[in-house]
Amino acid sequence: MITTQAETAKKDQALPTDGFSPRLLCFVIALLTLLLYLPVRQDGFLTFDDPTYITNNRVVQGGLTLHGLYWAFTTSTASNWHPLTWLSHMLDCQLFGLDPAAHHLMNVLWHTANSVLLLLLLYRLTNSLWPSAFAAALFAWHPLRVESVAWAAERKDVLSVFFFLLTLLAYLRYVKEASAGSRKLEPKKKLQGSRQKDQPQQPTHPSKFYLAALCLFALGLMSKPMLVTTPFVLLLLDYWPLQRLGALRAERNPAILRRLVWEKAPFFLLAITCSVVTYLVQREEAVVSTEAYSAGLRLVNAVLGYGGYLSKTVWPANLAIIYPFPRYLPWFQLIISGAVLAVITWFCWRARRARPHLLAGWLWFLGTLVPVIGLVQVGGAVMADRYAYIPHIGLFLAVAMEGHYWFRRWQCPAALPPTVALLVLGGCLLLTTLQLRYWRDAVSLFTHTIEVTTDNPVAQLNLAISLEVKGAQDEAIKKYEEALRLNPELQEAHTALADLLNELGRTNEAIANYSAELRIHEQPVTHENLGALLVKLGRIDEAITHYEAAARLDPDDARPHYLMAKALLRRGRSAEAVTQFREALRKEPDEVQALVFLARVLAADRDPRIRNGAEALSLADRANTLSGNSQSFMLDTLAMANAETGRFPEAEQTIRQGLERATSAHETEAVSAMQDRLKLYQSGQAYREDFTAEPRMNANGR
Repeated sequence: MITTQAETAKKDQALPTDGFSPRLLCFVIALLTLLLYLPVRQDGFLTFDDPTYITNNRVVQGGLTLHGLYWAFTTSTASNWHPLTWLSHMLDCQLFGLDPAAHHLMNVLWHTANSVLLLLLLYRLTNSLWPSAFAAALFAWHPLRVESVAWAAERKDVLSVFFFLLTLLAYLRYVKEASAGSRKLEPKKKLQGSRQKDQPQQPTHPSKFYLAALCLFALGLMSKPMLVTTPFVLLLLDYWPLQRLGALRAERNPAILRRLVWEKAPFFLLAITCSVVTYLVQREEAVVSTEAYSAGLRLVNAVLGYGGYLSKTVWPANLAIIYPFPRYLPWFQLIISGAVLAVITWFCWRARRARPHLLAGWLWFLGTLVPVIGLVQVGGAVMADRYAYIPHIGLFLAVAMEGHYWFRRWQCPAALPPTVALLVLGGCLLLTTLQLRYWRDAVSLFTHTIEVTTDNPVAQLNLAISLEVKGAQDEAIKKYEEALRLNPELQEAHTALADLLNELGRTNEAIANYSAELRIHEQPVTHENLGALLVKLGRIDEAITHYEAAARLDPDDARPHYLMAKALLRRGRSAEAVTQFREALRKEPDEVQALVFLARVLAADRDPRIRNGAEALSLADRANTLSGNSQSFMLDTLAMANAETGRFPEAEQTIRQGLERATSAHETEAVSAMQDRLKLYQSGQAYREDFTAEPRMNANGR
């Protein structure tokens, strides 16, 4: 005899729990989760995404400010719109600075809170304590959680799921409140002869719990847009375990379904709005075009992705931070994945009446993966461990409830279910502990990723960056070259390799890599970098051509004009240089380098038609003020401007200050040159400079 879901729930209420209560189980799961992830306090920041989110982000490092608040809600940095995630990182920086241990431990606390909330949610939904506890523990300790917890930049995962679970808890309270209200009205309906039964009732005014669920959902979307599938999750909960669709099946009344869908309309509106905003933000940089990946290839990728997530769930081995697209279509893997998906879907559909948890959990898993399964391809990865954070909830709930069902039906010995559960959870704890070791630093993480994947140019690139940061420059060059061997079109590898080669003085090799990058995709900064190297080799005219290209590609950027002006000075074209300096200052009035170099030209150029002492004095004074009256180059230029206007005492006083700064900074060349100029000013003569030999700023200038 098959036990129905309702009967199972009633029996579960009477089951002995050997002194265990939901609160005690919450404490146990929280404690073990904290202990499991405690080693992340020894981890450092990664060179992958962490710089964008934290270590190289000046706004985030500034903490919680009005400017930061505005920036969080308006920026498209990291190709995402998630202002609450930005604010969370800002708060961490406000409290802990750039201490990586604190940032990682905050992720652990969020994940621990999610594990406890999940247990409470599942228990309230199913009224089955042990299956709920098993599903929550499996969620908390599964090795696929490591990426979301141990990666500082993935705060958006743990933060968004926190609000997602609170949304579901608030929705559950709303449904229970509405159900209680309908039961109060039931006797009156019967007296009136109403034939309506078991239909979900709507309160006459919005419930506070409904509004709370809506607000929490909005906060979740502002943490990570992947939550856009939440309205469908709410409908799944209506199907099971809330069973709000029971009357639809009994009376075949489509109005019930329409009412439930309409009830979710505000949630759908928020989800659609967030989807549009996210697509617009990601369209320029992250979304891959249909030319690169056709619709057929995206469908194949989706099937492979679902199969990959199931495979990693059942056998979490060879986990990697980056799973690259295979070079050749794995037909055998595709057929197996498609067959497994079809069989599981068929099985869940056939069992939907006796065991609706199977269909609900399976659809939860399939549906919540849709935003990241590759139908809209973002980036170049086929899947990512972190994307399973929400989908695993439905899958693990279905597995827990199904196991509970069969253990009861087969009347297994009382020791068997906890033994199986402990073996499964113990295996997860062991594998997660082992996986956490690879996250100690970026070198070990990307080395492991390369070992467990094939043809992974992005992992090679990030390993090279990590090695370069550690000072292993020769090894880094080899990894950059390997990344380019695997993918000659990898623009970031060309850039990073060219920068490193330039730093090592291998100018011609650096030029070759910058040129290769430009053939792939033109970027202003690449033109600027290439121009700087060409200037170094004396190929000024070629450099000017690249600066012109950079200015054309980014009309709002002042830097190409500044660099072009300096190159024109090297060619003796001072009048054109002045024009470019003025253009740079028009676009960025407080650009200190442009201010001081223009002041220097106007004060000391050999052509009297170029010189303008009064303007030079104004510009030099502003540059000196902006730099804090502390740089020898600025003070030297201000002295030149004073001398050009005939204010020789002021020029002498200013250059003496510059000499003090240069001497304390051990700027030997600058000290010698300024001493010569001091003699000129003492004799009442202004200084004239030959700009075809580029003047240098202080040791920290450009």
